[in-house]
Amino acid sequence: MPDLRGALDAIPGCLGTEAARTESGKEVIFAWFEDKRAVLRWYHSPIHQRTMRGAFSGFEPQGPLKVVPDDVGPILAIASLTFTDQASLDGGSLPISQIAIELYRPLAGGLAFGGRFAPDRLVVPGLRDYTNRG
Repeated sequence: MPDLRGALDAIPGCLGTEAARTESGKEVIFAWFEDKRAVLRWYHSPIHQRTMRGAFSGFEPQGPLKVVPDDVGPILAIASLTFTDQASLDGGSLPISQIAIELYRPLAGGLAFGGRFAPDRLVVPGLRDYTNRG
């Protein structure tokens, strides 16, 4: 697998990334984008196109983000996949049994003590951040 996090972080408008492994065995990348244009820059980037076409030859998504309004942002994209010993998804060449790309928007509010999960560059209205208080 290519260095997707490094490539994501290099996309203008990507506010930051984080990776994790869940208890159920999913490998997850969280990527925060400032808006729809930034997500589309990632989608159309050479590394994403190569990864997508390499994983699923012949797969052509129908209009990325066509149901997402143009003025939406910020956006959290969560990519999750579960690896297996051999390719198992129809038409796929990667050894995975599950893959999903999900999009979310932050809600106003919340609080933080000692830091946040989301990158500091992500502005959340109403967030009570007590991290840098004496």
